Amino acid sequence: MSFPTSRRRFLTGALSLAALVPAGLTLTGCPSSGGGDTASATAGGTTGAAPTPGAAPSGGGRKIKAGLVTDVGGVNDRSFNTMANEGLKQAEKQLGADIKVQESKAAGDYTTNLSRFAQAGYDVVFAVGFKMQDALKDVAPRFPNVKFAIIDGDAPDLPNCVAYKFREEQGSYLAGALAGAMTKTGTVGFIGGEEMPLIEKFEVGYKAGVQTTNPKAKVVVGYVGAFNDPQKGQELALSQMGSAKADILYHAAGESGVGVIKAVQERGEGYYAIGVDKDQDDEAPGRVLTSMVKRVDVAVFQVCQAVATDAFKPGTVTVGLDESGVGLSEMKHTKDDVPAEVLAKIDALRTQIIEGKLKPPITRAELAAFKVPAP
Repeated sequence: MSFPTSRRRFLTGALSLAALVPAGLTLTGCPSSGGGDTASATAGGTTGAAPTPGAAPSGGGRKIKAGLVTDVGGVNDRSFNTMANEGLKQAEKQLGADIKVQESKAAGDYTTNLSRFAQAGYDVVFAVGFKMQDALKDVAPRFPNVKFAIIDGDAPDLPNCVAYKFREEQGSYLAGALAGAMTKTGTVGFIGGEEMPLIEKFEVGYKAGVQTTNPKAKVVVGYVGAFNDPQKGQELALSQMGSAKADILYHAAGESGVGVIKAVQERGEGYYAIGVDKDQDDEAPGRVLTSMVKRVDVAVFQVCQAVATDAFKPGTVTVGLDESGVGLSEMKHTKDDVPAEVLAKIDALRTQIIEGKLKPPITRAELAAFKVPAP
């Protein structure tokens, strides 16, 4: 299974991650045979050309019905859920899929929403977010003829389930390296949605990157406590820029991060936000230094294409920089603000990660043992 390429380009400094087309990008991560283990990024991978917009799926695919259940952030969070919806809309455009999105207002909606799609005869149902793990474990066994895909969570070890995961620590490391090199105050910030292992990967990867380019820099950390509270995100960002004197703030907070970007925009020149999941550079042109893009859209499209062509495989797919599953945005509004030597440094670090010479930490324990790579 492979991710097709897209015309959009995401850069890590001066070097592009991949040549991207609306359908997605070429990734070689393949599902494992079972639901519990993560497959190697290259094991058994194949590379396929992107389908022509409006054409039938390659290999004589069939028209499918695809349903997507968002988490409580909603489809308009301008982040994680929005990216998932973009992938679904791409399936509608390129594969002719019938699509529908169901927003969850509370965690108690997950099981009901997943079940409704399955009962309605949808071919594939997406659970967007790790918080739906338990709901999926309850629903998927009852509908063996329906395919299920979860983003960021663990899928049940069943032949009709697949999980897509991302190496967020890799992209976050590059974001941190950029922030460390660009800070003028010597203090940068990190704002998470809720404190949990998934967001810890963003936090510690970012911290390790800052340490690499600016060992003396301080990283202040705060958590909103929710992924759908932009007002609290804004207040926390203003606090970090005020008393803590942070001038660059990286958020991994979903819709709450919209408030972080707004706060930075209000502060104006001399302050930057770093977006997440979606390319958020346009949210505040010139004030979003870069975005750590996570190609959830590609994951959703890929699953739809696999179901349409009867190529669905259960298991877990994990992607990172090497597969262009994560990476920094092109910085179209801010690239001229970044010195050429900093861009070159970010590219060199990216290469080290891809070549396996550098492994960003994913836990605070690993961060404590992290050794800054040699120049």
